[in-house]
Amino acid sequence: MNQDGIWLSILDYASAKKTSISTIRRSIKAGHVKFREENGKYFIWTKEIKNEYSEEKRELAIKLELEFFKKKHRELVEEVNDLKMLLNVYETQNSNELPPIPEIEL
Repeated sequence: MNQDGIWLSILDYASAKKTSISTIRRSIKAGHVKFREENGKYFIWTKEIKNEYSEEKRELAIKLELEFFKKKHRELVEEVNDLKMLLNVYETQNSNELPPIPEIEL
């Protein structure tokens, strides 16, 4: 991406322009749009488009990342609590022989 514009996939370009993918493909064949092909995938050059689609995509990515971190946080809190409980058991035992430490998957 640069100041003048960006390369968008056919799907992204169609969403940004609110048109069908087949219409975009016909435009490519007719030479009405500037495009490039990489590994069988077409990209269309366009001025940077700031629209609801890209904003929704960013918001969705942020929400998904937030959910991932919340889940990871819960898992880590549970692991810390388990380790605290295990430490408490080891510290309060009266015998000289301690039980083996269980393996923890990371």
